[in-house]
Amino acid sequence: KNWLLAASWFFYASWNPWFLPLLIGSASLDWWMALRMDRAQGRARRAWLAATVCINLLVLGYFKYIGFLADNLNTLLASAGLRVLAPEHSIVLPIGISFFTFQAISYLMDVHRGTVRAQRNPLDLGLFIALFPQLIAGPIVRYHDIAAEIVRRRVTSVDFAAGAERFIYGLAKKVLLANPLGLVADKIFALPVAELSPALCWLGALCYTFQIYYDFSGYSDMAIGLGRMFGFHFLENFNYPYILASIRDFWRRRHIPL
Repeated sequence: KNWLLAASWFFYASWNPWFLPLLIGSASLDWWMALRMDRAQGRARRAWLAATVCINLLVLGYFKYIGFLADNLNTLLASAGLRVLAPEHSIVLPIGISFFTFQAISYLMDVHRGTVRAQRNPLDLGLFIALFPQLIAGPIVRYHDIAAEIVRRRVTSVDFAAGAERFIYGLAKKVLLANPLGLVADKIFALPVAELSPALCWLGALCYTFQIYYDFSGYSDMAIGLGRMFGFHFLENFNYPYILASIRDFWRRRHIPL
């Protein structure tokens, strides 16, 4: 477990080491506050949940939306002839912050509902939040689905082989399907409007539609395969989302754990 946690931290820091303290700090805060929540009852228990979820969402909202809000405020003030008050923001978005934030919230919800007890070992919770196969691109893994495997699991040759096969399958989706489809879509979307025909518009839309499907589906396959190679059994993330009966059915079939 400790080797996997160290490898996950190294994997995350290899992109930008300055954001590793954010990942570790977030997991540490969630570990401590979940312990407090686990010991509380009634309104106090709900208050701990609300506080912890709000802190997680505020951190996520700051990195994802503060620049967007500041830029739009500047534009609004400038169009009204007023002095720009908000400075321009150029904030680097920590990779995978949405995924590890929602992972943490799933853990907090499980503890609040009594589905699991709060994790006493901070390293075990840190491994759940930072586990590198699905850290930056999902799928979101709910804590109660792998809680037992974090504590104890078996790595077998059968699982390793099946995981490697699933990883290669996902890699092929990404490299052989999503990337070429994306190139076609980008070239069509970059054309001047005067050069676009109905057939080109439809081709661009269809290429983009399948690009985002094979991109995310491929990442999910790779994460599920890598996890299985280490003895983790993540839930499936897709169930033919484009064969849908309604918008609600689409969201039930796509990104299932979320």
